[in-house]
Amino acid sequence: MLIDSHANLHGETYGEDLDEVLARARAAGVSPIIAICCRLGEFDQVKAIAEAQPDVWCTLGAHPHHAKDRPDITADELITMAGDHPKLVAVGETGLDLHYNYSPLDQQVASLKAHIEAARRTGLPLILHCREADALMADMLEEEMGRGAFKALLHCYTGGAELARRAAALGVWFSASGIITFKKADDVRAVFRDIVPADKVIIETDCPYLAPVPHRGKRNEPSFLPYVAEKMAEIRGWPVEETAERTTANCLALFDRITLPA
Repeated sequence: MLIDSHANLHGETYGEDLDEVLARARAAGVSPIIAICCRLGEFDQVKAIAEAQPDVWCTLGAHPHHAKDRPDITADELITMAGDHPKLVAVGETGLDLHYNYSPLDQQVASLKAHIEAARRTGLPLILHCREADALMADMLEEEMGRGAFKALLHCYTGGAELARRAAALGVWFSASGIITFKKADDVRAVFRDIVPADKVIIETDCPYLAPVPHRGKRNEPSFLPYVAEKMAEIRGWPVEETAERTTANCLALFDRITLPA
């Protein structure tokens, strides 16, 4: 069994064939799947998918690209939106993105801080996006952890060794996407081989983006996750079956509200 810890299932991309996509995932041994919310206004769509599928869970958050939509969002509002929904397993995706700067940095920081406080107060893990903001993300994680612990995941990790070391020291989880199968991703593979603790490694597709080799360039989907697992097995020197067991156990330790069928 493999868990896809980060799938963007809502919207037009799978609008015509989501049921078939999920059936292919299950046939490939990929279940459960975590459906990610990247815009607060899309939470109802994401939540509806989780409600309709027994093995799909969901999150609530605003990607840094969309921090500008609600730069004044508060932890109280996030907690109220989340309610006590039985399929909600995390806060996020949130974070920092200084590559595109679609939202001003001050708005990204304010949104991230609100999400951190919501995660801290609810006990839900926090899903973090970080692009070209390694030093600032490390500083914020250290500062915020000092104010009160919370569980966090650096998803689709492509950052450098220094952020990885500082985040690992804080007990942060790391997820690998199809990027680890790309020919020029030696630096990313080195982080997962040399820095990330064995009990903090999980995997994801980040579908519909970043399809792994041999499907690179195509629409990604959860059924492609075994290719990520196989490459992680190679990187870590684990048998493929052990990789599945480890990444599943690590994922369930992070997203501890997920329940598996009896």
